[in-house]
Amino acid sequence: MLVVDDQRLVREGVASLLALEDGITVVGTAADGREAVALAVRLRPDVVLMDVRMPASDGVEATAAVRRQAPGCRVVMLTTFDDEEYVVRALRAGANGYLLKDLPAAELARAVRMAHAGVDQFDPAVTARLLAAADRSGPLPSPAPGGLTAREVDVLRCLARGATNREIAAALVVSEGTVKNHVSNILSRLGLRDRTQAALYARDRGLA
Repeated sequence: MLVVDDQRLVREGVASLLALEDGITVVGTAADGREAVALAVRLRPDVVLMDVRMPASDGVEATAAVRRQAPGCRVVMLTTFDDEEYVVRALRAGANGYLLKDLPAAELARAVRMAHAGVDQFDPAVTARLLAAADRSGPLPSPAPGGLTAREVDVLRCLARGATNREIAAALVVSEGTVKNHVSNILSRLGLRDRTQAALYARDRGLA
């Protein structure tokens, strides 16, 4: 995993704590969003813990870039800010969770493991803010199911409609080989056996 925070004490403290946990390996740390993206692309960590407010490139911008350039990385925001605006922006950028820094070390380690397993993680206070915002303005964006990239969600929607690889390639203006790779990634990340299961999964979640 990769730990990103502009405060050295926080960054190194979190990295040291998590490095002591069984099954968690910290492959690097970054002090700002720009460095975070470069390391995520080079090191390909399974999970990135991302601060929100940082110099050079903030955590939200960095999250969007990581999700584009290293789509296998799951990004969980770890911050002191639970402002509704930050939460919504992070979700729109593709974050797979939003946690506050006051949680105990054991819970943070558990959250990292859950994120790695494909389960999105949200602090209860953050969830309450999202629900309140939804009551005022309607549904808010949520992360792509199972940590899929935006393009993989597009392919999943096509699968739900029964499209062939050739039809999907034509619709998305990509090669059939690219479509095959996307389908393989979708099945792997969602733990599904075949295209039929993928189609049913998509329909059950209103993606058809």
